[in-house]
Amino acid sequence: MNTSVRNFLFSALFIGSGTCMAATDLRKVVDSSVEHLMQQQGIAGLSVAVVDKGKVQYFNYGIANKDNQQPVTQDTLFEIGSVSKTFTATLGGYAEANNKLKLSDKASQHLAALKGSAFDRISLLQLATYTPGGLPLQFPDAADSANTMLGYFQYWKPTYAPGEQRLYSNPSIGLFGYLSAQSLGQPFHKAMEKTLLPKLGLNNTYVSVPADKAGAYAQGYDKDHKPVRVGPGALDSEAYGIKTSTQDLAHYVIVNMHPQTLEKPLQQAIATTHTGYYRVNGMTQGLGWEYYPYPIKLQALIEGNSTPMAMEPHKVKWLSPAQVQPANVLYNKTGSTRGFGAYVAYVPSKDIGVVILANKNYPNAERVKVAHAILSALDH
Repeated sequence: MNTSVRNFLFSALFIGSGTCMAATDLRKVVDSSVEHLMQQQGIAGLSVAVVDKGKVQYFNYGIANKDNQQPVTQDTLFEIGSVSKTFTATLGGYAEANNKLKLSDKASQHLAALKGSAFDRISLLQLATYTPGGLPLQFPDAADSANTMLGYFQYWKPTYAPGEQRLYSNPSIGLFGYLSAQSLGQPFHKAMEKTLLPKLGLNNTYVSVPADKAGAYAQGYDKDHKPVRVGPGALDSEAYGIKTSTQDLAHYVIVNMHPQTLEKPLQQAIATTHTGYYRVNGMTQGLGWEYYPYPIKLQALIEGNSTPMAMEPHKVKWLSPAQVQPANVLYNKTGSTRGFGAYVAYVPSKDIGVVILANKNYPNAERVKVAHAILSALDH
């Protein structure tokens, strides 16, 4: 293993005020977890942000690019995969707050090309929560382009009744994001980069990394340690296309826990993403985010982020009425591309959170273990 990975870098920045865990104690917890993880999984570079009562500490390890040995910092850009879905969900909530759509609307109300299809009977909420009736995890190869995806949706037939089964799906929430942007009168990338991200105060978060930021964009590495970056695909921006840093994601966690600092439509949007719509086993499905009663045992959090939850259908129990943010819950989302792995978790009632970004896709269970150890140390 590269010695620059073992001899990791550390940096910490404190923002705001309030009592938090001593930096040296927290560093021991993070270092012990991350050192072992990087060696075990062969991860070149990793960045952690820890949010504790308004303060943020950053822990940076290894390298962003093996070719130039550039060290990871809190400004390094990582692909965050499906954590992007929480941004897409927030955009949909923002569109609803501005009376451009209702989650109860049928999908075909927002795109004429879908009229006469199964989407006459499928709501935007069902798309956003992976319950339209069995859309797959990924598009079939023949449909995986901007030119072919609408034809796929026009002829697609549900396997299950809409709203009956959860099957985690990029095409499902991807279409929700596409229609949300349509309702705002903008293409998705523009709605995200010109409207939502600036309003959230995120200045280093992108759908498309600009040329002047290319040097900060980490190189991803696949399971064979070969360089790889996310490739183009149908609704890729909507489902898994965001690139960002731990510094920006720490701010994102803070505004999710303290949305009152944002304009009213965004406050409403975040409340919508934090609302529970149905339960599957111990997990409650929000919009983009998934949540659990807190405190939570490690094994329960691992099971909620397991392969069966992502790959298999699960019968859902809809909450009526939908459950607004409960008092003590942990919100989380994993995200992966071929060369990157991300995890975000936070507990609003404790005002704590953690962001873990790496330039390798490694098992969700290992991300959850590190995050759980950090959050447990904070909540002492």
